Amino acid sequence: MSEKLIVKNLRVKIEENEILKGVSFEVKRGEIHAIMGPNGSGKSTLAYAIMGHPKYQVIEGEVIYKDKNILELSPDERAKLGIFLAFQHPLEIDGVRLSTFLWQSYAKRFENTDKKPNVMEFRKELKNALVSAGMKEEMIDRFLNVGFSGGEKKRTEIVQMSVLKPEIAILDEIDSGLDIDAVKIVSENVNRLVKENNMGVIIITHYQRILNYIKPDYVYVIIDGKIVDKGDYKLAQELESEGYLRYGIEEKEEVKL
Repeated sequence: MSEKLIVKNLRVKIEENEILKGVSFEVKRGEIHAIMGPNGSGKSTLAYAIMGHPKYQVIEGEVIYKDKNILELSPDERAKLGIFLAFQHPLEIDGVRLSTFLWQSYAKRFENTDKKPNVMEFRKELKNALVSAGMKEEMIDRFLNVGFSGGEKKRTEIVQMSVLKPEIAILDEIDSGLDIDAVKIVSENVNRLVKENNMGVIIITHYQRILNYIKPDYVYVIIDGKIVDKGDYKLAQELESEGYLRYGIEEKEEVKL
């Protein structure tokens, strides 16, 4: 069974507008891939299409993981396979405590297995995740993301990722709204999970700065829904200083989502 996420000729539209126009790449567990490009190029669309957001209609292509075309699966079934999405704008869910939400998600990992979820083991993992993310333990009794600052919401995504231990994680602008200290904390946790759990990462980043702490093995540039360039970390550095002039975009802009 292949534990490589394979995206093949993915075309996606929103209503009548085609956003992705034949995107293909592969992510192995343990690898870090960065998706970069100017505003409106389709990077977030890629993340949501992989996870099954109903707003995004796949009109062609496949996304294969563990020998399954996950486009045929519901979002929760994709998550059970080991795929995780850290949202660009995490939702507030009033009435659902963070601890309850995470326990229910954690327990789902053990469905269709001989092992049962262990509450004590869960609490230990949750406490360690909170400490690693620099969050106070009382945060677990608050409703999910309700009244959280932007930085707290992003750290909560990291806590979820630490507890659930996905095999492939898609991080959609995980660094936005964070000061430099928080960026370092988020980066340390991502690097730790890659090492400890052999996690594969697709990181969509608004600023190049997080790539100073999470060094990608591969960098892709998406322009107008197509991958137009591919390289390693050096490509990200070049984009930081030059912008997208080499791709026919005249305005020199900061490297952003």
